[in-house]
Amino acid sequence: MSDVIQITSRANPTFQRLRRLATEPRERTRSNRTLLEGDHLIGAWLDRDHPVATLAVDAAALDTPSRWPGVSRVLDEARAREIEVLAFPASLLDQLSGLDSPSRLVAEIMPRDGDLAAMRGQDVVLLDRLQDPGNVGAILRTCAAAGVRHAVAGPGTAALWSPKVMRAAMGAHALLNLASVDDLAACCRALGVPLYGTSSHAMGTLDAVDLKPRCAWVFGHEGAGLGEAVEAAVADCGALVAIDQASDVESLNVAAAAAVCLFEMRRQRRAAAGCRSGIDC
Repeated sequence: MSDVIQITSRANPTFQRLRRLATEPRERTRSNRTLLEGDHLIGAWLDRDHPVATLAVDAAALDTPSRWPGVSRVLDEARAREIEVLAFPASLLDQLSGLDSPSRLVAEIMPRDGDLAAMRGQDVVLLDRLQDPGNVGAILRTCAAAGVRHAVAGPGTAALWSPKVMRAAMGAHALLNLASVDDLAACCRALGVPLYGTSSHAMGTLDAVDLKPRCAWVFGHEGAGLGEAVEAAVADCGALVAIDQASDVESLNVAAAAAVCLFEMRRQRRAAAGCRSGIDC
């Protein structure tokens, strides 16, 4: 690509700016920018017509495009959209990655503003102080797979648009309406749908709950579970439920619990609609 900007110096201001986005959460918040890695995730983002500010590529991938067909496809799309493309030597590009095997492509994107009003009356997943980015990303990925299109993070939850969360979500960010709020309990109460949370001490079990109507799910901190105010909102607007499991196991990982709940909801609705296995309806 003749319009690619070559950058070879660590002192280059653009490299320094991208490096701060990769390593400093405050810079991501201040600038409302973040980094997305890999041709698969960037391609999914572009396929949904979401904007990319800058694309950083390993200069070696430009010299041997046949070795990197996924990268070449994204670069062709970048050319068509007139996206700025920067070529870095691998030694610099690797510093923008959080992967053990760094990607050959990194995109600077602008996180989309969440639409809380659009969530009212819809299926929503809410996250209460989940600290592990891997868990948060896995739950967002499960949301997308289960057909839930809205998710909310409360205070103390890993940043939804951090690179680690986006890697774990595997492209779900391109599909979801994501928001962060300061008062998760108030958000729970404003959704206008039944609210459910999970607890190993709950009296009712997941399979006994009618999940065919629209509803919201709240998943809490990996160790402490739901906070007091959020649990009170669940009690007022719905119920805590237990997942049936072997008695000698303490609990499921929160991301696994979310998958069980959301796909039980999906199973019930598909069964009610008369869907056959393998037929999406």
